[in-house]
Amino acid sequence: MEPTEPTLPLFDDEPPRPLADRLRPNRLADVVGQDHLLAPDAPLGRLLAQRRLSSAILWGPPGVGKTTIARLLADAAGLAFAPVSATFSGVAELRKVFAAARSRRTVGQGTLLFVDEIHRFNRAQQDSFLPYVEDGTITLIGATTENPSFELNGALLSRTQVLILKRLDERALSTLLDRAENLIGHPLPVDDDARDALIAMADGDGRYLLNMAEQLHTLPTPESLLDTTALAHHIQQRAPLYDKAQEGHYNLISALHKSMRGSDPDAALYWLARMLDGGEDPLFIARRLTRFANEDIGMADPHAVQQTLAAWDVYERLGSPEGELAIAQAVVYLATAPKSIAVYRGFNAAHRSARRTGSLMPPAHILNAPTRLMKDLGYGKGYQYDPDTADGFSGADYFPEDMSRETYYEPTRNGYEAQIAERLRQWAALRARRER
Repeated sequence: MEPTEPTLPLFDDEPPRPLADRLRPNRLADVVGQDHLLAPDAPLGRLLAQRRLSSAILWGPPGVGKTTIARLLADAAGLAFAPVSATFSGVAELRKVFAAARSRRTVGQGTLLFVDEIHRFNRAQQDSFLPYVEDGTITLIGATTENPSFELNGALLSRTQVLILKRLDERALSTLLDRAENLIGHPLPVDDDARDALIAMADGDGRYLLNMAEQLHTLPTPESLLDTTALAHHIQQRAPLYDKAQEGHYNLISALHKSMRGSDPDAALYWLARMLDGGEDPLFIARRLTRFANEDIGMADPHAVQQTLAAWDVYERLGSPEGELAIAQAVVYLATAPKSIAVYRGFNAAHRSARRTGSLMPPAHILNAPTRLMKDLGYGKGYQYDPDTADGFSGADYFPEDMSRETYYEPTRNGYEAQIAERLRQWAALRARRER
């Protein structure tokens, strides 16, 4: 049998590294979009100028350079870089890292322990860092996309500095595209509008942008530059960053609430759209709108709560997307309605007074007297039926006999409450005249 020629391997021994990895900066000066931390006069810049580094938590959205910065900080400070992922590591792996760090320390070598997704460690695992951070065995750099105030325990936060990384702006993302094109050796096959759209689709995530650029680079050479329509055909836009169970959820509902409180219907509609596009449950929004109608509008427009309940009912009947318009209508109504928290304040004041005064009995004249004994005790004696009085107002005192009259509800001059305020003033004058 004739010897056969050796076959070529189907794949190279080392598959090509992703574009995002090949473009990973080798110097802190090349990191884009985080000058507020890395500039010479910024927190990390000042520490590195002194050749010292303290433990820190890098908090920011995906694709902004947390891992890269941690690696470069280790190089700049002359520390051994020891990365672990909270997703795959446990206390046993951490003990090995701590033991290796102690060994390095005996020969004068410090260790930077980088923990990716540090918020995924439970409280006990987080506590395991404390003695090693405390005695300087390790310099801890944790990375998280979640609010450290919610996800990390107080003991760890007290030993670290929280540094906030920003989502990459248009300028930073454009710089990354320029670097990608230089590495590739030619511009991406997109026109100017499509390039801008590509940056917008990245939504501040540099890694995602470079992954999209790599997809475009692997396409067959088009006959003409791709416009935005052709780009959308080849590149699927991802859903906006929005975690319905974490901080993004509370940030956006807060933005919606405060936009309506500030009587800005356009901003309110924007935040509503952001929440719905992110997959938020419209019924959650409907519940919050109903709360807003009672808390922030109240008697300034008593119809506001009816509008929110109607929107809630319409959405339950129609579902998405048709029912979302009813929620949008309620948002505009609430944003443009007069505002008052007089009922909210008055109710809270009444709660404080009720707790202070305890179990005072109502005055006898407003108690029902269904038995002879109760009549003999004075229940209902002297009660005036307000509709039968000349003004429809008796001016009687309905507070407990051992408690002086207090004012809780103080209407504003906004909307319908202006009429209520005038009515209360008339009643106060009648009450004072009859008391005299």
